[in-house]
Amino acid sequence: MEKAAKKHPICYEDSMNTVLQQELLRYNMLTSVVRTSLQNVGKAIKGEVPLSVELEDVCKSLFNNLVPDIWHKRAYPSLKPLASWVLDFLDRLKFMQSWIDDGAPAYFWISGFFFTQSFLTGMKQNYARKYVIAIDFIETDFIVLSDESKYDVENGPEDGVFVWGLFMEGARWDE
Repeated sequence: MEKAAKKHPICYEDSMNTVLQQELLRYNMLTSVVRTSLQNVGKAIKGEVPLSVELEDVCKSLFNNLVPDIWHKRAYPSLKPLASWVLDFLDRLKFMQSWIDDGAPAYFWISGFFFTQSFLTGMKQNYARKYVIAIDFIETDFIVLSDESKYDVENGPEDGVFVWGLFMEGARWDE
């Protein structure tokens, strides 16, 4: 967190740094819960700590390829079974790490955020501050890029953001 805060300080001109800090806080809390519960399960199996009801639930969930409830309480919404959830979690951590290492990406993985609303608010704040407009007067519009060659997706748009990983439910896409 400290290295990320130094590299990407919270500043008025770039609200995405605030979004990054908030996301890192949430991911660190989740990582801590996962790590601690797995370490305690290992200790319980060795007989070093008593097997509590909570640890027994973690063991049962792991055996049944389910995400343990204590992880769900700290995690982003997901219906995936444990194996897929872990792969998704690792991808999310990689996305955050690359943001820390390489700066804000040219396009953001929108479904990789814990709290997507803060990301969208940060995007609107950047626009509002750039053009000195009240954020309440800004409306978000979406354009689906069917031909990426028409856009500079490697450097990002001049205003707004490029996103990927947006899902539609109960519909299909037809250009």
